[in-house]
Amino acid sequence: MKHKSIALIIGLMTVALLGVVAMQYFFIRQSYVLKAQLFDESVKAALNAVAAKAEKREVMELANAQRKNKEKLEREQRKLEEQLRIKTEVEQLREKQAKLFLAFKRQEDELMAQYPFVLPIENNQFYETYFNDPRYQSLVRIDFQSNDIVDGGFRRNDNSIGLYAVQQVPLLRAKDDSIRYFIPLGPIAFGSTALKYLNYTIRALPPRENPRLRNEIARKERQLQLLQANTLMDTVAILSGKNPQLVQDFEAEMELYKRPFSERINVSYIKAELDKELLSRDINSPFNLEIRDRNTILYTFANFSEAKPSSQNLYSTDLFRADNESTSGRLSVYFPNKGYILMGNMTVMLFSSVALLLVLIGSFAYTIFTMLRQKKISEMKTDFINNMTHEFKTPVATIMIASESLKDAEIAADQQRAARLANIIYDENVRLGNHIERVLNIARLEKDNLNLEHRSVDVNDLVQAVVDSMELQLLKHGANVGMHLDATDAVVSGDELHLSNVLFNLLDNAIKYSNENPDITIKTKSGGKQIHITVADRGIGMSRDQLSKIFDQFYRIPTGNRHDVKGFGLGLSYVNDIVKRLGGKVHVRSEKDKGTTFEIILPLKR
Repeated sequence: MKHKSIALIIGLMTVALLGVVAMQYFFIRQSYVLKAQLFDESVKAALNAVAAKAEKREVMELANAQRKNKEKLEREQRKLEEQLRIKTEVEQLREKQAKLFLAFKRQEDELMAQYPFVLPIENNQFYETYFNDPRYQSLVRIDFQSNDIVDGGFRRNDNSIGLYAVQQVPLLRAKDDSIRYFIPLGPIAFGSTALKYLNYTIRALPPRENPRLRNEIARKERQLQLLQANTLMDTVAILSGKNPQLVQDFEAEMELYKRPFSERINVSYIKAELDKELLSRDINSPFNLEIRDRNTILYTFANFSEAKPSSQNLYSTDLFRADNESTSGRLSVYFPNKGYILMGNMTVMLFSSVALLLVLIGSFAYTIFTMLRQKKISEMKTDFINNMTHEFKTPVATIMIASESLKDAEIAADQQRAARLANIIYDENVRLGNHIERVLNIARLEKDNLNLEHRSVDVNDLVQAVVDSMELQLLKHGANVGMHLDATDAVVSGDELHLSNVLFNLLDNAIKYSNENPDITIKTKSGGKQIHITVADRGIGMSRDQLSKIFDQFYRIPTGNRHDVKGFGLGLSYVNDIVKRLGGKVHVRSEKDKGTTFEIILPLKR
C-alpha cells in the first residue's frame, strides 16, 4: 500500500472520528439542557405544592377554631370547606395538567435531539388540508434559512425552517387535537423548496394539555369566585341575625389572618414537606433554604456557604397567596451544585459515550498500527524474495558450470578433475537443500504443522557434535571457538534435529557478523531445574532498535559496506519459535561493535 493511500485512509478515519465526537457532544449537550428543564419544573412544582400545603394547613387551623361556633356558622363553614375543596381540586387538576405538559415536553425534546430540523405544525386544519389532501400538497413550500449567530464569543450556525402555502384554500376540519411535526430527511438545500421534492416524515405527539382538564379548571375557578363574591362578615351578620356578639366572635377568629407573618410560619413543617416533595420527584440533594416576608429574612437553612445565589440555581414561590392583601411572604431554595446533580443523572450516558469513544480511538490506532506493520512486512518479504532468489541462483549457476565442464571429453577423461567437479556439484546441492529446508521449516512453524519429538538429549554432547560438524566452516573463516561445557546435569527433553539447527543458526550468525577471525565462546551450566546455553561472540553487535527486531521474520541486520553476509532473515525467528515450543526462553545481550551474547534456557528432563 502506498504512502498516499495510507495518508488518505488516516485522514478519512480522523474526520469520521471527529464527526462522532461532535455528534456525541451535541447529543450530551441537548440531554443536559433537557435534564435542566425537567429539574427546574420539578423544583418549581415542589415549591408550589409546599406553599399550597402551608396555606391549606392554616385554613385547617382556622376551621378548627371555627368549630366552637359550628352550630351558629354551619352554613358558612360549609361554604369555606367548599372553597377549600375546590381550591384543592384546582391544584390537583393543575398538577395533572403540568405532568401532561412535562411528558409532552420530554417527547418533543427527544424528537428535537434526534433530528437536526423539526418544525411543529400547530394548526391541525392546515395539516389536514395541505398535507393529508393530495390535491393541495403541491401548494406547500418549505423555507430553509441559515444564519450566523455570536454566542458567548463564539460564532455558530443557526439553521431555521419555515412552512407556508402559496395559495389559500378552504381549510378542512381537524380530526383530532394532536400536535404534528414536519421532519425533513436526507440532504437539505437552503432556500424555498416544494414539499413534493423533499423526503420527509410526519410525527404526531399528544396535545400539550388536556382540554377537558382546562375547561374543568376554569369551571371550578368560576365556582370559587362565586363563593367568594359575598364578603364573609356580611354572611356572618346574616346568619346571626345581626347579633353583635356573634359578629364579634367571628371577627376574633378572622384575626388569624392578621397575625404577624413570623407567627403564621411553621419552619419545621415547611422544611419537612419540601424534603418530601423533592424526594418524590427524584431530587435528593442538599440545598439552601430561605423564608422572608416583604422586606426581612425570617429564616435561613444553609448547606452551602456561597452567599450570592445565581438566577439559574435559585427558585422561589409566594406564600399565602390567598390573602386579601398583597403577598405575605416568599419561600426560596438554592442549589449551588445543580450542575453536579444534572451530571450525576447522566452518569450512564457519559460513561457509555466515553467508552464508545475510547473503543473507536483504540480501533483507529490498532488499524493504523496494523496497516503500517503489514506494509513493513510486505517490504521485508519483497527483500526476502530477492535475497532468496540470489541465494538459490548462486548454487544453481555453480552446478550448471560444473555440469557443462563434465561434458567436455578432455575434462571427463581426467578422473581427478572430474571427481573435484562432482564434489562441487554435491556441495552445492547440499547447500541448496539446506536453503530449502530452512524455508520449509519456517512455513511449517507458521502453519503449526511442525511436529517435535520429545526424547532425551544431552546438551553437552549436542554442542560438541554441532561444533565438530561445522569444523570446516570455522577453519575457513579462521574462527576461534572456546567451549566451557560445565553443566553437570545436561539432559533435556527435546528434538535433537531442531535443537542442533538452533545451535547451528547461532554459530552461523556469530561467524557472519564478526569482522575477521571470529572469537566465539560456548558455555553450558546448570541452574536449578534448568540448563543455560550461552553463545557469545565479539562481532559487530547490535543497537537497541535492532535488538528489538531480530526475532521478526525476514529481518536482517544491516552490515554497512559488507555484502558477503548471506541469509534470509529467518534463522533467529526459527530459533525463538523452537525454544518456546520446547518450553524454554531466549535472552539476548548486545553492544554495538563489542559483540552479542545469546542465552538459551531450557527445562531439564524430570
